Amino acid sequence: MLGLAAAPAGAASLSRSVDVTGAPSAVWAKIGSFCAIQDWHPAIGSCVLDGKSPPTRTLKTKDGATFVELRTARSDAEHRYAYTFISSPLPVTGYTSTFQVVSKGQGASTIVWSGAYTPNPGKAMDANDALAGIYESGLTAIKASLGG
Repeated sequence: MLGLAAAPAGAASLSRSVDVTGAPSAVWAKIGSFCAIQDWHPAIGSCVLDGKSPPTRTLKTKDGATFVELRTARSDAEHRYAYTFISSPLPVTGYTSTFQVVSKGQGASTIVWSGAYTPNPGKAMDANDALAGIYESGLTAIKASLGG
């Protein structure tokens, strides 16, 4: 489900989701830690937390890119966290994202990864394609790991 939407000042949004086997609490226990992304995302080589509250994570991709992300919200009860880019190689500004596990009932869950951002001038499709690739490859890997 692509949500590339025109909004004020050239802002755009994107959302991807995947259904998996497992209740939200069980799924969240496996993927909900802010640095767990290094365990399930195939492009992430390492994740280092800075130890502060709220934490900042530094992600190094397997191809050498660096993302620095600040967690801006977390709710274990809602199986959700939000974050923003401090720095990234992507052609965007003002990026904010939410990663959440919601109940689908019957022992199943839906993982929703969404973001909002302003693409750099002339880079709307590049930004959308890059973020869609990140979301889709990560969610596909989670589904392969958890089933569904």
